[in-house]
Amino acid sequence: MIYDRNTLICKRFNRALRLFVFFIFHSFIFHSLISCDDYDKFTTDRSAVLQFSMDKVVFDTLITTCPSATKTLTVFNRGDAGLRIREVRLAGGADSPFRINIDGQDMSRTVDNRVTDFEVRRRDSIMVRAEVTVPEWNSDDPKPVSDQLVFTLESGVVQQVTLSAVGQDAFYLKARTLTADTTLSARRPILVSGGLTVAEGATLTMEAGTHLLFHDDAGMTVDGRLVVQGTLENPVVFRGDRTDHIFDYLPYDRLPGRWQGITVTSKSLGNELNYADIHGGTYGIVCALPEKDADMKPVTDETPVKMTLTNSAITNTKGPGLVLYDSRVTVANTEISNTLGHCVDVVGGDATFTFCTLAQFYPLDANRGNALHIANVYDGKYHALHRGDFVNCVITGYSDDVVMGEWMDPAALPADVSQAEENYHFINCFLATEIPTGAEFVDRFVGCVYDDPQSERAHDKNFLLMDTHALIYDFTPVSDSQIREMANPAYVVDWPLDRRGRNRSTDNGPDAGCYEYTE
Repeated sequence: MIYDRNTLICKRFNRALRLFVFFIFHSFIFHSLISCDDYDKFTTDRSAVLQFSMDKVVFDTLITTCPSATKTLTVFNRGDAGLRIREVRLAGGADSPFRINIDGQDMSRTVDNRVTDFEVRRRDSIMVRAEVTVPEWNSDDPKPVSDQLVFTLESGVVQQVTLSAVGQDAFYLKARTLTADTTLSARRPILVSGGLTVAEGATLTMEAGTHLLFHDDAGMTVDGRLVVQGTLENPVVFRGDRTDHIFDYLPYDRLPGRWQGITVTSKSLGNELNYADIHGGTYGIVCALPEKDADMKPVTDETPVKMTLTNSAITNTKGPGLVLYDSRVTVANTEISNTLGHCVDVVGGDATFTFCTLAQFYPLDANRGNALHIANVYDGKYHALHRGDFVNCVITGYSDDVVMGEWMDPAALPADVSQAEENYHFINCFLATEIPTGAEFVDRFVGCVYDDPQSERAHDKNFLLMDTHALIYDFTPVSDSQIREMANPAYVVDWPLDRRGRNRSTDNGPDAGCYEYTE
């Protein structure tokens, strides 16, 4: 058959295209077969070994009998041939407190914590998840526990990863009401679940170094009396019960909302808290109102003291820090900081704060409260503010104004009240607030320095450490902060040392707040 020129060109092109496609297809199949051969290739060369994401799997200090969080170990084969693992076992065998799940197999379900026959393809990995429950020691001292996770390869090579933890025995209080005088010691941590109540007429005394670890559903209610006898070296700690980390750099203990908080009811009087460390709660301390409005009585100079809080810290709460309703309270040398609600909320009553740091730098929500809220009204009802004195205090935060007052409309006062009590004073305080103007404020703000938002040392720049990533703070003033040497020295007689035991009289004058600058 005779073809014209165009038809002949098309046929030759189609034949060439078919040959090209045939070549490409068979090349793909050839290389795929070679690749499959490489992927299925395993080696017993003793130089080919596993690599691990960590040499040691280290758990935090754990309360004995309480399961740990899960740690993850990745096992890599970075070589060009696959590796067969003949056996994985725990050296401690069936008696090991550790639990291992490797590539979906739960070793604890085997008789002696031993599993066999794993493959790790070339440039692939498998996952190991580890947990531990440390057995009770019946000891006041923490003790370490360890084991080895042993990998035996088909080549006979043996590799090990160390597992370690520290176990601490604890005492347990579950939904407990203390009806008689009770003393808690520092021998072991005390785990509280379901709440702890100090009944009316009973006194709970907590010796130096005592640690109360509250479950997330638990808090403390004080109808009777609470006496905290902490020291600089051994404070009494109130915190949540999680001892592990949410990230490597961040333990759960630094997060807010890990437990409830401390409620001091209207029945309770004479509470004394010295060197108390209260952190991570839903709230810190709430001195509550009476259950009935008819039971509410205005505070006078003869009213018994409800609480004395000294050398302490209330920090990092998911709600308010310290709430005082119609309470006679003295607070000194104390830090109250980083609360989603107000750091301090004073509603009526008689409250005196000396050498305190109220710092509102809560990092997890911009809708945070004030460093200080002070009022003579709550829920539309009048609460006489007999006294609200702040002496040598630092009251600051991220905002330009973190000191807020709320006052009863004179026209709405009860019939038996001729004039509302608004008896508040700030003496030699460092304040992040608008500078008050007017003759009525002359006697209310004496010797105060104001946190100027235009200054190079405004707000958080006044302090030594503000790590909002790891949630670590140190409210010691830096050397050129206006907080330095501005406090009234007359009050050093009663408080010669700051909260960390540093002398306030070593330079030209004491600093405001509970922390003294030191070089």
